[in-house]
Amino acid sequence: MDAKTGSIEGGCPIPHGDTSVRSLLGRQNKDWWPDSLAVEILAPNGPANPLGDDFDYPAAFNALDYAALKNDLKALMTDSQPWWPADYGHYGPFFIRMAWHAAGTYRTGDGRGGANSGQQRFAPLDSWPDNGNLDKARRLLWPIKQKYGEHISWADLFILAGNVAIEDMGGPTFGFGGGRADVFEAERDIYWGDEDKWVNEGVQTRIDPDKELHELDGPLAAIQMGLIYVNPEGRGGNMDPLQSAHDIKVTFGRMAMNLEETVALTAGGHTFGKAHGNGDPSLLSHAPAGNDIAAQGFGWVSSHESGGIGEHTVTSGLEGAWVNTPTQWSENYFRLLLDYEYEIVTTPAGAKQWQPVNQREEDMAPDAHVPGKKVPTMMSTADMALKMDPEFRVISERFRADHEAFKDAFARAWFKLTHRDMGPKIRYLGPEVPAEDLIWQDPVPAGTMPSDADVAAVKQKIAASGLTVSQLVKTAWASASTYRKSDHRGGANGARIRLAPQKDWHVNEPENLAKVLDVYEGLRGGLSMADTIVLGGVVGVEKAIADAGHKGIAVPFTGGRGDATQEQTDVESFQVMEHQHDAFRNYMPKKLRVKTEELMLDRAALLGLSVPEMVVLMGGLRVLGINWGERGHGHLTKRSGQLTNDFFVNLLDMTNVWKASDDGQEEFVATDRTEGHEKWRATRADLILGSNAELRAVSEVYAQAGGEARFVRDFVKAWTKVMDADRFDVSYAKYHRKG
Repeated sequence: MDAKTGSIEGGCPIPHGDTSVRSLLGRQNKDWWPDSLAVEILAPNGPANPLGDDFDYPAAFNALDYAALKNDLKALMTDSQPWWPADYGHYGPFFIRMAWHAAGTYRTGDGRGGANSGQQRFAPLDSWPDNGNLDKARRLLWPIKQKYGEHISWADLFILAGNVAIEDMGGPTFGFGGGRADVFEAERDIYWGDEDKWVNEGVQTRIDPDKELHELDGPLAAIQMGLIYVNPEGRGGNMDPLQSAHDIKVTFGRMAMNLEETVALTAGGHTFGKAHGNGDPSLLSHAPAGNDIAAQGFGWVSSHESGGIGEHTVTSGLEGAWVNTPTQWSENYFRLLLDYEYEIVTTPAGAKQWQPVNQREEDMAPDAHVPGKKVPTMMSTADMALKMDPEFRVISERFRADHEAFKDAFARAWFKLTHRDMGPKIRYLGPEVPAEDLIWQDPVPAGTMPSDADVAAVKQKIAASGLTVSQLVKTAWASASTYRKSDHRGGANGARIRLAPQKDWHVNEPENLAKVLDVYEGLRGGLSMADTIVLGGVVGVEKAIADAGHKGIAVPFTGGRGDATQEQTDVESFQVMEHQHDAFRNYMPKKLRVKTEELMLDRAALLGLSVPEMVVLMGGLRVLGINWGERGHGHLTKRSGQLTNDFFVNLLDMTNVWKASDDGQEEFVATDRTEGHEKWRATRADLILGSNAELRAVSEVYAQAGGEARFVRDFVKAWTKVMDADRFDVSYAKYHRKG
């Protein structure tokens, strides 16, 4: 592996191999805190957004006095408050940790987590053990948030505060992009794990030491429940730096970081601040989500005589600074790590850490709250991994010898950490957006808006090309349905379906895909391939509508997409996005640990679909014949290739008797109730639309008398939504106009 540019094995985001079935969502807030107020009872009445559905956050951010905000944040850094005094008189390290932990939940497997919506304010994240006492960091920011109001989201403020903290302590930054809009309720569609114990309760870790890196469950990235990355004391408290190095490579890799970025982030972050374990953790109250109402959202309140603040703060249980200059950027981290021998010691909180042997006084750290006092520095087992692991050691030695390279690597890695989930660069706002295009931003060259005449000419050529409705629609769907609203990656813009790795994905039927793309290449003229692929889908859907007897219905098309190059495509990063299932194409090559119908909902959620949108697309795509491998399951029509409501009519036909045709109950056969002959074949993804009461209620709308016209209209709307899901180049253009 190239330690500078190579990615780390992230693994398949979908769990398989184990025959036990788990829930897609795992443990939820109600499982951890059953007595908490269930405000989701109001969810059916609309989303919890007090700003309103028409609130334009990018416009509000663009009207922000950005310089004044940064000045206020800088002033806050040294404005120590008696209710939570700043270590060393500077809140910078505290805000760096807050920003890091807000962004560090991102994982590549499904694009969920990250800082993009300010989720650190809500359970479970606000109450994870690894986020201990960050409730105080957020409250320290409240006066600034209150002052600037809707012009700065909490999500943006978290990250900007971390940037200002680094800058104020002399550290390097690469830039900042705003535009993260807040949500106002906990996201309930994220799988954080199945465990019923937190990391500090002795639960087993998620990686079997005898198994390979990909064995970490599903899309998860952290090594234990309630952690952002790894246990600083080592896996399960085992002080083995080499085992910790293995875990670090897994977790950081699943969070999109290569080895060099991993070392740079760890060393750069630990150049600042200290860990807290100078007290008795048994004196701490519950985390915020389970604490007393009088605490007003604070958690981990200590009954220690000092109130557990300042000198007696307990967070991770580790105690002390990593370096002797904890509030200024320096070269000291690698020097102290590599030059000293270390021994294991126990902190007052009972945690294990590494302390330098015979440390010189000039290399000791100042006490965080007692003037004139010196204390030994420390390293965690995770830090020692950077010294003991051969791959990490090479990078650490190089960074020690070349401080400028370390500064650049940290600045870039920090920027990636805090912006990885924001999607295309066009979504970045503000005066500090870097000009450089980075490959992890999935850059796409600007497209050219085609004329109506050009679009009409290419449509005519596509219609006369001999390609079937199935081929046209399947190719457009395969391209656009890679979009994930979680991190705004994928989609049709860029036409990456013609590039590695997507062109070779099993789900995309590479041989058939290549034939369609070859035809498009010969007829597209001046249109981009991305526009041509989507336009081909338009031609297919419009033909299917007309063939079904509906006249005068046009499918909207917005051109102007660009075509990415192979050099602009991070193959390793995109490989983890390969679909292991796609209910819309009835694709399920192997049985997975999560029920097929739950995976269907997950795919629809990542596409940003509502229940009716998912249902109408499922029924429409079935009759258009885009099933993987042209399998007939769920193709409940005798009018293949026509956009009819036959799927719903035949699914809900009471003359059907359905019975599983395999032991896994994944495939089913319908026989006639009276005559006994076989009528249809289907999968779980098909039958759930008639089995689940809520999905059936929507299916009935499209199957009932008069439902076909509504079905066609709704299908076109949902189809267009998926095709245009990634068109930030259109929707955000107005926020980047000059003058």
